[in-house]
Amino acid sequence: MIHSLFLINSSGDIFLEKHWKSVVSRSVCDYFFEAQERATEPENVPPVIPTPHHYLISVLRHRIYFVAVIQSEVPPLFVIEFLHRVVDTFQDYFGVCTEAAIKDNVVVVYELLEEMLDNGFPLATESNILKELIKPPTILRTMVNTITGSTNVGEQLPTGQLSVVPWRRTGVKYTNNEAYFDVVEEIDAIIDKSGSTITAEIQGVIDACVKLTGMPDLTLSFMNPRLLDDVSFHPCVRFKRWEAERILSFIPPMETSGCSRTTSAPRIAPILSQNVNNTYDWSLFVVLVSSSLVAIPVYVKHNISFREGSSQGRFDLTLGPKQTMGKSVEAVLVSSQLPRGVLTANLNPSQGTYTFDPVTKMLTWDVGKINPQKLPSLKGTMRLKVNRLDMYGEKYNLSKASNT
Repeated sequence: MIHSLFLINSSGDIFLEKHWKSVVSRSVCDYFFEAQERATEPENVPPVIPTPHHYLISVLRHRIYFVAVIQSEVPPLFVIEFLHRVVDTFQDYFGVCTEAAIKDNVVVVYELLEEMLDNGFPLATESNILKELIKPPTILRTMVNTITGSTNVGEQLPTGQLSVVPWRRTGVKYTNNEAYFDVVEEIDAIIDKSGSTITAEIQGVIDACVKLTGMPDLTLSFMNPRLLDDVSFHPCVRFKRWEAERILSFIPPMETSGCSRTTSAPRIAPILSQNVNNTYDWSLFVVLVSSSLVAIPVYVKHNISFREGSSQGRFDLTLGPKQTMGKSVEAVLVSSQLPRGVLTANLNPSQGTYTFDPVTKMLTWDVGKINPQKLPSLKGTMRLKVNRLDMYGEKYNLSKASNT
């Protein structure tokens, strides 16, 4: 299926390549570079690029393009899902998936890719199995391998390799049996000047941390499952039972070393947040609902104005809770894309902190918990910039003046 894999950084350099069936020349990536030049943003590169003899299927994660080379037609989503599994595996093994981390652990990277694909076809993609095949790198293990010449590859076949539940080992035992589930909702909304919601999109994830002895078979039900639409499941979920009964039935995967219950309260409904809660080691499913009638738990009042004949403007943003049914709204994060002409933003938050990126023009306000008795606000000034003014047909001695 997959003949070659190329990893390309944000500068357009191929810093790693892996071939399975046959060696494909790097020149095939020229078609990808042409599409990259035509794209206005890095995310706008087409995920599937046909060439005279190949198909290039790519994903962008952590500012790295993972480009797979295919010589025959295959379901593109199948390849895209595998590439995401590769990224998630790297992040699980190395803590981060960056160019530096991949280069520092290049031997482990090649070992993982060799186990994840067998002659170009996916073989082992579960982290539980891979960690038995290839031990995660540590400083001590790296030193021992350097001295003795040994590798991280295990000597025995993983117990779950031939199991119908490859995401979980047999004979698992825990001192304390416990299971945690967090429902995380993120709302992306467009709100007009009067505060009315034009459109809203809700994305929800159920994050789980399950430490139960043996092979527990769990079921998870909802008060109103009809509200869940466009659902994406972890492979452990029995999809046929969900279709028939709207109940989640599954044998949970193994937890990782990063699986731990935090003492802080889970996020309830971050507003316009791009962040993802990484408290737990796997996500049960994802829900995506798009509707103009979604009732968001906060209201937003904003006013942006500029004085005539001046390069300075006012920014005023206020948040407040609504329709919370007695529940507090916590961990609120507001992101606003300001116009490219904004040079600086001098704002004063009544609570929380804000940051303004002068390059991307992204304003981010970490509000925290909303207190109904004292509504949070963000007020201040913004300054616009004019790059240049070109005039033709007449000759004048012009000088640039700045209005305040």
